Amino acid sequence: MPHFVKMATLDELPPGSAKEVEHEGRVYALFNVGGTLSAIDGICPHQGGPLAEGLVEGTMVTCPWHGWQFDLRTGAMPTSARIKQSVYEVKVRVRTSWWPSRDLDGARPRGRGHPPPEMK
Repeated sequence: MPHFVKMATLDELPPGSAKEVEHEGRVYALFNVGGTLSAIDGICPHQGGPLAEGLVEGTMVTCPWHGWQFDLRTGAMPTSARIKQSVYEVKVRVRTSWWPSRDLDGARPRGRGHPPPEMK
């Protein structure tokens, strides 16, 4: 059973917005796209760019530093099957708070200054 922690309130993340949150040394990028909430690893694996500051179009976020893109639903990069961001389940409780958990594979996001995972 996943462990959930409060990361933000819905008031802090209205539709069309994003927010970077650190928890236990890890960085998460939280998004509200048209009322759909998403949470992914907040550090771009290319050079550590802040994904929460990236442009969101549809379900794709673009890293503001060098343009790498990731699907908010899957974490997949459209140009490379080898690179994928962790995606976290989100739950809303008491209509004002939501929590990302570990990703669907059980991995945790990297903190700032941590190297990206090795590409396989």
